[in-house]
Amino acid sequence: MKKILLTAIVAILGLNVHSQILTPVKWSYAAKKTGNNDAVVFIKATIDKGWHIYSQNIADGGPAKTEFTFNASPAYSLNGVTAEPKPISKYEKSFSMNVSYFEGTVIFQQKIKLKDAQAAISGTVKFMVCNDKQCLPPDDVEFNIAVK
Repeated sequence: MKKILLTAIVAILGLNVHSQILTPVKWSYAAKKTGNNDAVVFIKATIDKGWHIYSQNIADGGPAKTEFTFNASPAYSLNGVTAEPKPISKYEKSFSMNVSYFEGTVIFQQKIKLKDAQAAISGTVKFMVCNDKQCLPPDDVEFNIAVK
């Protein structure tokens, strides 16, 4: 009887044990019309202390760079490339090269040409996040931003 009770307790406790899923980056989105046919989309990464994400401009052989893919739509077109603020540049031993990255909060901006009065801007951001001990595998996050 004790063996059955112990087995039942272990099984119940096992259901409550979850592996910790690290999500050190939170993404948020906004858009602002800057004219009748123009808008800017803001893609904000809020990064937990001790972690960083990489710039869009990383040389081959380094970490996975941050990449934005915007879905094609008849309602809008991209105006230029996605802009980013000046990153931190530092030599990282794990990659044996200088890398550019962001800590804390970073806001990427994409100018949009609107073909209609409003549009839904959708796409994917691909990024990799690291701290001084580990890097998580690159992740893809989908976004959908209303421009009104």
